[in-house]
Amino acid sequence: QVQLVESGGGLVQTGGSLRLSCAASGGTLSTYAMAWFRQAPGKEREFVARLSYYVDSVKGRFTMSRDNAKNTVYLQMNSLKPEDTAVYYCAAVSIFRVNRGRPLSADGMDYWGKGTLVTVFS
Repeated sequence: QVQLVESGGGLVQTGGSLRLSCAASGGTLSTYAMAWFRQAPGKEREFVARLSYYVDSVKGRFTMSRDNAKNTVYLQMNSLKPEDTAVYYCAAVSIFRVNRGRPLSADGMDYWGKGTLVTVFS
């Protein structure tokens, strides 16, 4: 039904910035809660951000936004650290299944992008 495509990943030096994009098709963005997850090799997939909640490790550095007219959400990442290195995934779930202001579980998400790799060096 819903298809998600991430872009914007790449190689960046510690302290640098990247902006990730997630373009959605096959659905109306405003009817879904959107979120960003990340996964490093050997690690579990980790919730990073939704519009109403950020994990402490990225709070103040990452900012999520959405453009319903473009069916696109973004993740602006500033002051990047080596520990931010991971594949970043965009995910979606119906807004009627979740509440605002709380982290989301990967197990509860219904749609996933294929991911975009972010590598932070030094």
